[in-house]
Amino acid sequence: MLKKIIIGIIIIVSAIAGFFGYKVYKPAVSNKQDAYFYIKTGDSVATVKENLVTQHFISGTDFDFVTGLLKYKKAKPGRYKLPDGMNLYKLIKLLRSGNQAEVKMVITKERTKEQFAGKVGKGKKIDVECDSLQMISFLNNNDSLKKFGVDSNTALSVIMPYTYTLKWNSTPGKIFQQFYTAYQKFWTADRKTKADNLHLSPLQVISLASIVEEETNKKEDKYKIASTYLNRVRIGMKLQADPTVKFAMKNFALKRVLGAHLKTDSPYNTYMYGGIPPGPICTPTAESIDAVLDAPKTDYLFFVASYKFDGTSVFTTNLADHGKYARLYQQELTRRMDSSGKAKQQLKP
Repeated sequence: MLKKIIIGIIIIVSAIAGFFGYKVYKPAVSNKQDAYFYIKTGDSVATVKENLVTQHFISGTDFDFVTGLLKYKKAKPGRYKLPDGMNLYKLIKLLRSGNQAEVKMVITKERTKEQFAGKVGKGKKIDVECDSLQMISFLNNNDSLKKFGVDSNTALSVIMPYTYTLKWNSTPGKIFQQFYTAYQKFWTADRKTKADNLHLSPLQVISLASIVEEETNKKEDKYKIASTYLNRVRIGMKLQADPTVKFAMKNFALKRVLGAHLKTDSPYNTYMYGGIPPGPICTPTAESIDAVLDAPKTDYLFFVASYKFDGTSVFTTNLADHGKYARLYQQELTRRMDSSGKAKQQLKP
């Protein structure tokens, strides 16, 4: 009799265990679209459940039971990857751990703080919790930037063109810290020594490199262009760089810089103001920065895009030769623009 009772108890306990085990381990998550689930800063566990249900990740059944079982009491903000068919046990363990899916932030070329900030926010190119307004506010706040050794003019200098790994709930300050860490790593003792030998600070080198970056994509020409601008700095000649005028006007599609454009009153207009601009006009590549640091010794003071339109530049030491090549370039540019205009006219019905 006792044996039957024990067997009966075992069956009942097994049935109960099986029942609750089914609740815990049965497939619960529906995510065939492979979407991310977001927990905002300040969300409660109740809010997490509500969002999981309303966003159709789970039905809500047995969620409270499993959260109680696993003592899930505090929601951790982040962007989470929830595999389709995941059970509640694994789901709650994941959310409780805070092991969120990393955000990859790829920086190539950013021309303005506003351009960069505009890419920040949930669902944007840089998919993080903070938004564009918070990011631009940070980049314009000298008090926030002070500890990084930059201000609102030079903030872009720290944003090196790399691929960064972030947490979704990273604040603007934490994102900028990532930039600063990479920036410090880039500026080795050797590079700092080279900058000192040029009598420039790292920030000035980056500002000059940003102009080089905008002038050409040809690696071999970058070093000569950097040398030309360094020669101008050395003798106190204005840089007279067309890309700085485009930056001052915020017109990066401008193909031909004319006399009227040179009157744009901005500290970034190097036709109007001498010296190196107060900050970079884009985020230069490491190649362009090294082109400044390793620029060859030359006598070049002028350069102009080649009239062959092959992407190269023609370098000269005097204004007369420069004027000759500049006229050839302008003549060819005019011819090409006129030809393009005629072609468009012919295409019109």
